[in-house]
Amino acid sequence: MKRKPYVVFIMSLILALIVSACDNAGNSDSSSKKGNDREIVVGLVSEPDSVDIHRTSSTGEANIPLYDTLLKLDNDGNIVPNLITDYELIGDGKEVIFNLKEDAVFHSGKPVNAEAIKLSFERLISSSPFSTNAGEVESIEVLSEYSFKIKWKDQFAPFFINATTPFLAPLDVSVLDAKGEGFEKNPSGSGPLKLVKINRGDSLVYEPYKDFWDGQEPGFDSVKFRFIPDEETRILEFKKGNVDVLLDVPYQYIEDLEKDSEVTIKRVQSDTLSYLGWNNKLPIFQDVKVRQAIALAIDRDSIIDNTLKGEAQAVFGPLPKTVFGYSEKIETMAREKYTRNTEAAKKLLSEAGWSETNKDGVVMKDGEEFSVDLWVDDDPANQRAAQVIQNQLMEIGLKITISVKESATIIEQTPKGAHEMLLWSFGWPDADVLNFLLFGKDKSKRLHYENEKIYSLLEKGAIEMDQEARLMLYEKAQEMLVEESPFVPLYVKENVTAIRNFDSFEIHPINNSIEWTSVKVSE
Repeated sequence: MKRKPYVVFIMSLILALIVSACDNAGNSDSSSKKGNDREIVVGLVSEPDSVDIHRTSSTGEANIPLYDTLLKLDNDGNIVPNLITDYELIGDGKEVIFNLKEDAVFHSGKPVNAEAIKLSFERLISSSPFSTNAGEVESIEVLSEYSFKIKWKDQFAPFFINATTPFLAPLDVSVLDAKGEGFEKNPSGSGPLKLVKINRGDSLVYEPYKDFWDGQEPGFDSVKFRFIPDEETRILEFKKGNVDVLLDVPYQYIEDLEKDSEVTIKRVQSDTLSYLGWNNKLPIFQDVKVRQAIALAIDRDSIIDNTLKGEAQAVFGPLPKTVFGYSEKIETMAREKYTRNTEAAKKLLSEAGWSETNKDGVVMKDGEEFSVDLWVDDDPANQRAAQVIQNQLMEIGLKITISVKESATIIEQTPKGAHEMLLWSFGWPDADVLNFLLFGKDKSKRLHYENEKIYSLLEKGAIEMDQEARLMLYEKAQEMLVEESPFVPLYVKENVTAIRNFDSFEIHPINNSIEWTSVKVSE
């Protein structure tokens, strides 16, 4: 009986602890969430298909920080040293000697030296979907521990701008298995963040790699990238404080978030061009008049206003303004040729043989209706844009069905020609993207377009070392592309990011990526 008060005390203590735990679990305020653990949670739409830069054809905020680039772009778009400190062109430029900084290390602790660069390049060249970004390399020679020489079959002018992208960033091949695979089991790059946990379908977890920071104390302890395709869930998680950085803010919520004094909105003009494309090898797209009719049916301003709340700029030419090779002359020409004109579009379709219509208003040819399937990814804004495009094309009698696919599926299947039409995008700082990704010989991964004259111009542009001459070659190629209309450029979005509880947080104005060394959470 004398033990009873002690039992009562213990039971009261347990009850108090339970109540306290429930209170803490129910409190999702971001300031209490951090405490001593300065975790940053980033909410974004899509999960990368791979963190292995040699196994993906798409990069995003969730896999970029694993890598450090050979060269980089400053805030004005100039190419400046990074892992490579300097280089020397030999003779006509087919050979270049590169010198590396001597204190860079991979996340495994191994040095980023010339031998490591050589091995990484050899894997890139042999098996990466972006191997052409390195050019036609004849040899890579290690000259000393931190010096190497690349010899190309021909001069390759885009190499230096390509070296500012993650696709050419060194990857630590020492972590791979005997078959050269298994990177995701033990990922090792040399970037600001070290990948510590992969939760497929849910999140990627990083921590700052302190050897990258040159003695600077990171302003956070860890970063979790959460993949939340549903935009209402994503915005709710941000408002509840469960997400600290909201990438690609749904456009209809921007005005609401701007009214919140605790939220900061960051805007950066994207270099990524959204476009309406199709498999040009399909018979239905063989006639240029059909392709031109599709281009004439599109009202870009309507898509931007109704699905992006005006947070984008219309583009008519093959390249956006931020890309080397952009031509104001070409943009004006394309705008004048393809500003929306449904009557002109219908006339072109009729001239191409699509002169009949069925009871539903769909144009027909030889008894077959014009009906194609449009692939779009799981981004809700893109899905809304696809619906607007669907309605616009129906106005000239083209029947479009919409299929929502995971980004990884689109990336995997479109090079095989499994699609008919797609709403997609590309981003690259140099006009060589027209060659290695869109329209080069045997390189048209999404559009499957073949034109020998355009091939020739793009290939000459890749090896021309004189920048003014390169611009002229790309202008000629773009003039042909405008006439041939193998795809419809649409717009460049404004990247809108919402953040909360940071003392500092910067986004690079050119490549649009988070500058992690600038990030510091509020105490």
